[in-house]
Amino acid sequence: MLGPEGVLRLGRLAWRCALGRGGIRVDKREGDGATPVGLLPLRRLLYRADRVAPPACRVPVEPLSSQDGWCDDPGDAAYNQRVRLPHPARHEALWREDALYDLIGVLGWNDAPVVRGRGSAIFLHLARPDLAPTEGCVALAERDLRAALAAGLTAIEVRPG
Repeated sequence: MLGPEGVLRLGRLAWRCALGRGGIRVDKREGDGATPVGLLPLRRLLYRADRVAPPACRVPVEPLSSQDGWCDDPGDAAYNQRVRLPHPARHEALWREDALYDLIGVLGWNDAPVVRGRGSAIFLHLARPDLAPTEGCVALAERDLRAALAAGLTAIEVRPG
């Protein structure tokens, strides 16, 4: 469970995390910077094999490539999907210079089915050292993310305050 206090809880375990700069919202929209309310299943885990070891977890694990991206253009047919770069529509590169996406948990948000404009690229990823707000994702320190995954994390329930 995850609430606006920025603590991810799994049974008796708890970890501080960063949330979206737009807070937690029921009415999530593309570009609002909010973390959506709801049950967000962890679909799979992507990782930078050139930088980190794959984590122990209960979901499928795949290495990233430098051509991986995520489409965040509501007008594109690939909206809220992993794409191969270069991609003609607006997108986010998953192969980053910083370490934030060295581990990326793809969370099930707006993907079954995709609703244009409802928000895209809601990930569970590595946090900045100061736990600065994200663009809508949930972010933890690497040791905490690995611990949560090893403890059996398969979904995040985001609740409003």
